[in-house]
Amino acid sequence: MKRLATGLAAGLMMLGTALPAAAEKLSLSEISQYLNSFQTASGDFTQINDDGTISTGKIHIKRPGRVRFEYDPPDQTLVVADGDTVGVIDPKSNTGPEGYPLHRTPLKIILARNVDLTRARMVTGHASDGKTTTVRAQDPENPEYGSIELVFTGVPVELRQWVINDSGGSRTTVVLGALDTGVRLANDRFTIPGKDKGWRD
Repeated sequence: MKRLATGLAAGLMMLGTALPAAAEKLSLSEISQYLNSFQTASGDFTQINDDGTISTGKIHIKRPGRVRFEYDPPDQTLVVADGDTVGVIDPKSNTGPEGYPLHRTPLKIILARNVDLTRARMVTGHASDGKTTTVRAQDPENPEYGSIELVFTGVPVELRQWVINDSGGSRTTVVLGALDTGVRLANDRFTIPGKDKGWRD
């Protein structure tokens, strides 16, 4: 999945805003509580693809299971998860829209109705560099689906970045701006164009 590697580079990129001088390592319970504290969120993102190209745009999240990536011009790509499928619509593609089962992507971990990073074998890495806390998570039942690295700042807790490591070995980094939570997002915003007509998967 070229745009998300689903889902949103070689290594972690700098965060979008200044980080605090020092921060204690956040616990998995604190991080889970933060992710479960909001159902909807919107904000800007910068995406660093596996080939080094960079895209920007707007992200809209509506848990459970829904996310929308709107890319800035000249990129006309749209990526939408409707709770069941992740659709990638690229007008420049010769193959047409592509669809992927959401449950086979690492994004499903943070889009779950109830995020629980304390679940056995879900987290494979949990570290702090004194400024941020990074958690590496995967589907404990299906590690072959890939993993997601989540980067958080503390006080207050905020998700600032994630890296999708997909089943094909690609890495895609998404750096988030400040997220506005509790925003109104209509369900039809997460409808995948052309899904009812069938597509390549």
